[in-house]
Amino acid sequence: MSNKPSRTVEEQVALLKDRGLIIKDQCLATEWLQKVSYYRLKGYWWGMQDDTTNHHFAAGWHFEDIIERYCFDKELKIILFHAIETIEIALRAKLIYHMSQTYGGLWYLDPTLAADANLHQQLLLHLQNEFAKSSEIFAKDYRRKHPNRLTSNQRGYQSDEDPDAWIILEVATFGELSKIYKNISHQLPAKSAIAKEFGLNLHNELSSWLEAIAYLRNIIAHHSRLWSRNIVKRPALISNTHRPWFDKPLSEIEKKRPFYLISSLLYLCDAVGEGLCLRKKIYCLLHRYRHLPLHCIGFLPNWKKHPIWHISIFKLLF
Repeated sequence: MSNKPSRTVEEQVALLKDRGLIIKDQCLATEWLQKVSYYRLKGYWWGMQDDTTNHHFAAGWHFEDIIERYCFDKELKIILFHAIETIEIALRAKLIYHMSQTYGGLWYLDPTLAADANLHQQLLLHLQNEFAKSSEIFAKDYRRKHPNRLTSNQRGYQSDEDPDAWIILEVATFGELSKIYKNISHQLPAKSAIAKEFGLNLHNELSSWLEAIAYLRNIIAHHSRLWSRNIVKRPALISNTHRPWFDKPLSEIEKKRPFYLISSLLYLCDAVGEGLCLRKKIYCLLHRYRHLPLHCIGFLPNWKKHPIWHISIFKLLF
């Protein structure tokens, strides 16, 4: 049983036409509705309707306009996912380096270095379980060389049977790395050092930004929509910046849109030397889709003039 009857693809096309959408190529519409569901595409045509109660389209909208928005959103997410990979790798490297240099390779086992001991235990168990079942070559090789290894919580002490941080943290996801960083004791200089290397003054700022980017990563990983979306997990406001940022505060509405989160991602990419590459990709994408209403993802009318986005033509081309 269901609340509404299931419609065939042909009925879906007819329904869209009845609601005012212009469909010149019925075969094209049928093909798209067969590979991308009606309900998923629905998120891209909300702004095209002049009557949301009866779901009627305003005059002049074509089916191809919906597909253009969908394709833009897909390409943007691919670009952002690659940028998130850059931040994830940099975060892992900085976390391992600064903590291991001061507290040794088994620092991740020490609950006294954590702000919340219970959360530390939860994160540790999850990390150890992931390492125990990982199919990565380095993890399998480590387990082969240490067949009698027990988890530290079972023994109650540390030993050289435990993998060092630079080994075990390779299986940690972005979200887990973000939580591990946030749960490091706030008094540890290493925590502040990591934040400063990302261009932020305070560790709580970096924690907030990492949480927001982990949220963005989940949206992308689940192939969800960024177009016309309000962002639930937003980066905290930053007090002072070491790198170009916005030249004026954004409104609450502007901070809810993906553009603000994308700008935060760009800021962190700048800190690790990959910002120019990300700018080039986004500039090129927006140029190809320049007729789209970019305010639907929060891009400001004068977005290129803000310091964080400003780039000379010379740098863009070369």
